[in-house]
Amino acid sequence: MKTEDQQKKGIALLGCTGSIGTQALDVIEAYPDYFDLQVITANNNADLLIEQAKKYRPSTVVIVNEDHFEKVKDALWEDDIHVFAGKDALCQVVEYGEVDVVLTALVGYAGLQPTIKAIEAKKSIALANKETLVVAGELVTKLARENGVNIYPVDSEHSAIFQCLTGEFHNKIEKIYLTASGGPFRGWSADKLKDVKPEQALKHPNWDMGAKITIDSATLMNKGLEVIEAKWLFALEPDQIDVIVHPQSIVHSIVQFEDGSMKAQMGLPDMKLPIQYAMTYPDRFKTDFPRFNFLDYPSLTFEQPDRETFKNLNLAFKAMDEGGTSACALNAANEITVQAFLDGKIGFLDIAEINRQTMESVANIQKPAYEDYVKVDEEAREKANDLVSK
Repeated sequence: MKTEDQQKKGIALLGCTGSIGTQALDVIEAYPDYFDLQVITANNNADLLIEQAKKYRPSTVVIVNEDHFEKVKDALWEDDIHVFAGKDALCQVVEYGEVDVVLTALVGYAGLQPTIKAIEAKKSIALANKETLVVAGELVTKLARENGVNIYPVDSEHSAIFQCLTGEFHNKIEKIYLTASGGPFRGWSADKLKDVKPEQALKHPNWDMGAKITIDSATLMNKGLEVIEAKWLFALEPDQIDVIVHPQSIVHSIVQFEDGSMKAQMGLPDMKLPIQYAMTYPDRFKTDFPRFNFLDYPSLTFEQPDRETFKNLNLAFKAMDEGGTSACALNAANEITVQAFLDGKIGFLDIAEINRQTMESVANIQKPAYEDYVKVDEEAREKANDLVSK
């Protein structure tokens, strides 16, 4: 813990109203002598943003949807809180001098630009937005190296890998194993999945997450995105990354070193621990989180994922192998198809099929600049929308 003469860490929390964001606020509140909440942002949920601002008293709030600006400003004008709106404001607040750590908890492609701006401003990154590295991993990691910025993973699987590597960074990784719960449809056949409804897919067996990530978990796309993210976070080759289904979600991931030894990070499924570790590294703070008891889990099981039925995982590995903007196109298509499924416009199995067709139809740029990622994202969304409407 910090002593009285040490400065608090200024935190900018992008995406404060989502699942990760609300849990991050709980962590920040638990350590008032260590964290100083400077900025919180939300996309559309103005009511919760206002409630959080009045409770946690940040210096600045941003509502990205400008239609809600007046509502938020009027609600907070007596609270001495600066209120801004729009995507440009989201990118500007991460550059504030009072901010030391930017926790990116935005969902999807929207996290890319503000994360890049934060890196360019030399802020430490606690990354819960996997799409930032999926879409533009080569660009983002290059910028981080050039600016001397550390990216601390918040995803439970990548946090597990990071924790296993602490003290081992000089030792060569032979392979990492990202564990997956298998989602609510583990063991289901393609025929049975044809009639799956959104409300069924939103019932995750172990984790409490937002709708987008929960659907991604059900299709195994979430694990596919994590595979691509892991490549960039840990500088791995595709053949060094594997996925294994672990229904109990106790072993969060495993590192195997070149001597054959394996290290696993374990614990109950609770996102507050990886959130806290990303913001307090290299320290571990005492918590009152529930403790894992082996006697409550006498059997931990592992199995291969069904890649033939859940085709999104193979698409992610293919995108990783192809490099360039392939993963950018896949991610854009997936954001469109998941929302289309939630809206009842397409079936569960159509998600992967439209993702595949989109990825194959959009030209892959092998050495992309930032503008290329923007162009490919737009093209892929347009193609996926066309396929959804057919």
